[in-house]
Amino acid sequence: MAVTGNAGSRRGQLKPPRMSEVVAGILRERIVDGQLADGDLLPKQDELLDEFRISRPSMREALRILEDEGLLTVRRGNRGGSVIEVPTADTSAYTFGLVLQSRRGSIADLAEAIRHIEPIAAALCAKRDDREETVLPVLRASLAESADAIGDGERFTTLARAFHERMVGCCGNETMILTVGALESLWSEQERQWAQQATSAGTYPGESYRLAVQSAHEALVAAIRKGQPDKASRLAGQHLQQSQHYSLQGSEDQIVRATSLRNGLRL
Repeated sequence: MAVTGNAGSRRGQLKPPRMSEVVAGILRERIVDGQLADGDLLPKQDELLDEFRISRPSMREALRILEDEGLLTVRRGNRGGSVIEVPTADTSAYTFGLVLQSRRGSIADLAEAIRHIEPIAAALCAKRDDREETVLPVLRASLAESADAIGDGERFTTLARAFHERMVGCCGNETMILTVGALESLWSEQERQWAQQATSAGTYPGESYRLAVQSAHEALVAAIRKGQPDKASRLAGQHLQQSQHYSLQGSEDQIVRATSLRNGLRL
């Protein structure tokens, strides 16, 4: 049966947004733009109703949308209210991990992605003209912390992974910091679990392994200090290839379990 012109026109019309969605959109912009700061209380519902001139059920729906997105946390009781939750790299990592888990992404798949992408962040650090002020103090402090933990395998693993996360955080490109940082957070939790299990089983590598990791980090910092992006990238890739060997043993085919990483990502 032929479709009439009017029916086709109606079918192509966009559905106008509900008032609750419009209000949620305005409040969302205020949160991500910093007009409403992390930890602030959202204005009381009566104030919001006066501002937006919508019904109370529509306002409740708008707040529910933001709560579902993780931008609000509702507190009950006399001192209750809606608390602003500004998105963070950790919450991004958790969400990213959930998607990866749903796509059946493996631990080996995650490790390979980091081996390809993290060296880019290392090169960006070496290219920064201000690296002496913005990059090197952070990495040197991280080196000092991990050096003090050489004798403690689990603690050393945590601090050694922090070195990688901080290096990515210093690369100067916000998109890289967020996307690669999400991968780093997931991988750091994988290594933390490996270190804990290996320590309990008595299979954690000896001190020579930790010294080799520390030496690799020192060489990487030296390349960044000298402004050698190609060398920094190469050293980062080689180091990851070697260091991931241990934490991948026996877990290559395991699916990334973001649901079990929630506490490790400090959400």
